[in-house]
Amino acid sequence: MDQAEKLRNIIKGNRISVAGPRARVIAVTSGKGGVGKSTVSTNLAVDLSRRGKRVIIFDADFGLANVEVMYGMAPRYTLNDVIYKGKSMTDIITRGPANVGFISGGSGIVTMNNPTDYQRSFLLDGLSELDSAADFIIIDTAAGVSSNVMDFVANCPEVLLVTTPDPSSLTDAYSLVKVLALRQSTDGARSQIKVVANRVADRQEGDSIYSKLNIVSKRFLGIGLSYMGYIPMDQSLEKAVRSQKPVVLAYPESKSSLAIKNIAASLLQVPETAQKKRGISQLISRLFNSRNQERPA
Repeated sequence: MDQAEKLRNIIKGNRISVAGPRARVIAVTSGKGGVGKSTVSTNLAVDLSRRGKRVIIFDADFGLANVEVMYGMAPRYTLNDVIYKGKSMTDIITRGPANVGFISGGSGIVTMNNPTDYQRSFLLDGLSELDSAADFIIIDTAAGVSSNVMDFVANCPEVLLVTTPDPSSLTDAYSLVKVLALRQSTDGARSQIKVVANRVADRQEGDSIYSKLNIVSKRFLGIGLSYMGYIPMDQSLEKAVRSQKPVVLAYPESKSSLAIKNIAASLLQVPETAQKKRGISQLISRLFNSRNQERPA
């Protein structure tokens, strides 16, 4: 019996509960590092929480701990405590600003890349708890188009693609869309890709960035992108990042803060029927299944 068959048997054995409410899962990603991806993730989470939503950030940039750095907090537990020390997934949730919960991947990259059957089933059991514990689960991925990043992105129903006016950022953003299109061409389940233009001079520049990406994506990939909005260059945001505080709390009336609030409001305007709530447990089960299917028996 190969690894993939064992996992399918675990899932069939009802170790994952697929009934009941499922969280809305959104991957926040970028084609390259340094474009403000984690800043977008952490601030969106805070604003959504302040609007009455239960929000958990899953830090999938394993080993780098971006979320805890952005919040200026040191979590007591990480994903490794679930895998090696028997903690439940809810045990390792750290509460950050505005009661946002976040889960740190710690140094779990090796485990997540090659889990044993027991570790895999334990993770799936734990992640199923999060579906009923949150309305939104935001996955803050690593940057780039590596296999580890694209595994998460390809299995998320909604993707926020963060880019900047820098030509290399735009090129790398298109590369990510291209790789995602190739990854999803066989199963027919495409992610909704929503562009966030960060560090722009004004609305016009933000609109232009989206327009360029959307045109080339439609022309060469047959994929239309959505536009979630822009975040302007703002000294208040830079100050907030340096002080390890969300700008929506530190400088709530700043230009960047208001822009992030607009993006959060736009996310909430998506009709319930269009949200495709697969839930975090289904996402991870698909992720492990796809990884195992790529391995030789």
